Parts: sequence; C-alpha cells; structure tokens
Amino acid sequence: MSNDDSQDVQQEAEVRAASAEPSGPALESLGRRLRVEREHRDLSLRELARRVNVSPSLISQIERGLVTPSVSTLWSIASELELTIDELFNDSERSAASRTANTAGERGRRSPVQRRDGRKRIRLAGGVVWERLTAEPDETVDFLHVVYEVGAESCPADSMFRHGGKEYAYIISGRLGLQVGFETYELGPGDSVSFDAQLPHRLWAIGNTPAVAIWAVINRTNDSRGGTRD
Repeated sequence: MSNDDSQDVQQEAEVRAASAEPSGPALESLGRRLRVEREHRDLSLRELARRVNVSPSLISQIERGLVTPSVSTLWSIASELELTIDELFNDSERSAASRTANTAGERGRRSPVQRRDGRKRIRLAGGVVWERLTAEPDETVDFLHVVYEVGAESCPADSMFRHGGKEYAYIISGRLGLQVGFETYELGPGDSVSFDAQLPHRLWAIGNTPAVAIWAVINRTNDSRGGTRD
C-alpha cells in the first residue's frame, strides 16, 4: 500500500469514527490548541501531515474541530509538536511562548487534589476517553483515567503506533487487548502492565463491557523518532 493509500484509509477510518462522536467546545478547543502550536512552530498543514503520515485534509479537519482524532493520530501529532498529553487538556489558546506564565507561586496556591467531577477530559475517535488525574499539568508524567468503550481501539489492527516514553497501566474493569511488537495479551481486572512505548503497540476493548484503566506515561517526549507510526 502506498503512503497516499495509507493516508486515505486512515482519514476515512477517522472520519467514520468521528461521525458517531459528539462535537462541541472540547473538540474545537483541542483542534485550536494543535493549530496554535503548529503555527507557533511555523509548520504548514502539509508539512505536519507529511511528518505524521496522514493527509493534510485530516489535519485541517482535526484543527477545525470537525473530526475527532484517533489515539494513534493524536499521539503522533502531539509528539511532533512536542506537546505533552497534559498540555492537550489545556483549553486556552496560549502558545508555547507563554507556557511559563504559571509561576511557582501560582502553582503553590493551587490544591493538589483533583476531584472526580472536575477532571479535564478528551474524547477520541471510536470511543476512547482520557481524563487527567492530576490537578494541574505535570511535565514528568501523563497520569490518566482511560476508558475504551465497547469496540474501541487505539488504531486499526494493521496500523500499530509508537512514541517516546514508558507506559504503565492497571486495569480496573472490563478486558483490554494489548499488542506490543509481535506479542498479544489480554488484560482483565487487577492485571497490570508496563512496556516501552517506542515499540509498536495497539490497544482495544474486548467483550461487551467497556475497559477501564489507570494509565501513566513517563518520559513521553524522549523520542528521537517523534511518534513514528508503522
């Protein structure tokens, strides 16, 4: 399959998945956040699309809040733009140049407690939901409550992805499939896993109930390959 064919298949899959996903301020905010960062780095739509191996049209639709990205596409874009997952939860339009606006004193006045009802949330294509478990962005770890709804997957079976860092997960309920390299695993409640995220991997819900897990990713931006997809 050529690169153009692969891009078309990826875009078609994400547009189909997005048609069943709710749009709204959160999706528009995510797209706006990605656009601001891309423009701050003086990258064209076409160049960013080339780097993450998707079509420029797909990038444009994501930035305009018209299409919900898949897990793999969002990881790839965020890695290329050197954004942490925490930064994607930020609903403002601040650019990379203004990230340091939160001083140590300001952080010190904030509560370290993240209440359940106040979590920041990102809903991705196909029924994957990330909720941030930290009260404020953390540069050293992405700490998430993750739900894979029935039938949800991080990417198609023939399109595993990889990115910087190491992943750790604990399954709360449901069953989750995991492929790392050539090995496939089935995880259930009480199971845990850790793996090098630079290895090609894929996740999917198994059965008729959502898979719910606590997830952590450390050193995600430490990847010279910048979120390469396979």
